Amino acid sequence: MLTPSLQKNDRKASLLIIVFSIVVFLVVSSLHPLNKALGIQASSFSFNVHLFAIANAVINTLVTLLLLLAFYFVKQGRYEAHRNTMYGAMILSILFLVSYITHHILAGDTHYGGTGAIRMIYYALLYSHILLAAIILPFILFTAYRGMTGEYEKHKKLTRWTFPLWLYVSITGPIVYLMIAPYYS
Repeated sequence: MLTPSLQKNDRKASLLIIVFSIVVFLVVSSLHPLNKALGIQASSFSFNVHLFAIANAVINTLVTLLLLLAFYFVKQGRYEAHRNTMYGAMILSILFLVSYITHHILAGDTHYGGTGAIRMIYYALLYSHILLAAIILPFILFTAYRGMTGEYEKHKKLTRWTFPLWLYVSITGPIVYLMIAPYYS
């Protein structure tokens, strides 16, 4: 087992995780109204603002690969490699969040133009992705906190929920991007 990298302070950690999660939720929820209020048009920039969407899809794909690699490492008992890989997934997730916010402030919304069954599939993926992305952040942070404080049994219990949800969000993000990308103007 690893030496804990963080001193246990559940009260402080819980407060920080909850406040951070709420702030992120509020910021992401305000992107559409903020873009409208600022009157920003994607076409008014000298570069393609949808490059951020491509970056988001790439970052999400890398997060998927790191999550699967971390899962492999923990199953092999390579706990230090698991920890470092998870740090990488978390750092990439922060980078994703910054890129996602930037893209939605600059580009606004894009409407999906597909029809028929593919439209239903797109919206099922999109809505499930959005819902799970909205609720996964505190799970990720609490799971990381339990691992960093050496509470490995609690960490393991949380990962039963966190891992599949985070993996689903990281996989569906690029799929949603590939489906909406043809409709970027």
